Amino acid sequence: MAEQTFTIKQAAEQTGISEDTIRFYEKIMLLPQAERKENGHRVYRKEDIYRIKLISCLKKTGMPLEAMRPFLAASADNASAEYPELVDQLRSHRENIVNQISSLQQIVDFIDIKLEEGRPRKASSDQSQDEVLEDHKEIEQIKPISVVEMSYFPAYAKMDKLPTGRLTEE
Repeated sequence: MAEQTFTIKQAAEQTGISEDTIRFYEKIMLLPQAERKENGHRVYRKEDIYRIKLISCLKKTGMPLEAMRPFLAASADNASAEYPELVDQLRSHRENIVNQISSLQQIVDFIDIKLEEGRPRKASSDQSQDEVLEDHKEIEQIKPISVVEMSYFPAYAKMDKLPTGRLTEE
């Protein structure tokens, strides 16, 4: 059975990367030069599709294209044990991303608090015990907010005592 091949258009559709970007990655040698059909059209294989997806993934993490080269070379070898320094770099890069996600989640949580503060409040007598309990549960689920983030908003910066259980030191 013949190996499945893809046109540049099919490769772009499968990876979510534009045809121009795929050509650019070839030009700067992040991708190997594609084989060509007799008519000059590029031909891609599954390994090429995987490599394009890997480049896309690393790019989304903020890794510069030039920094990807060693990872792409190691990935082609499929022997990560032979590249312990790259494994360490990738772990460090992953840790940085996890920290960024955590920081962004704290910001989202803080925005949620600000939005909640802006909602009109029901009078206590209008709320059932279940509604009061539900509101309390929502407050308990709010993730920590750093003191630095709190200082971005004047209402909290002026407060002597910030809500307990929600603050983290940065």
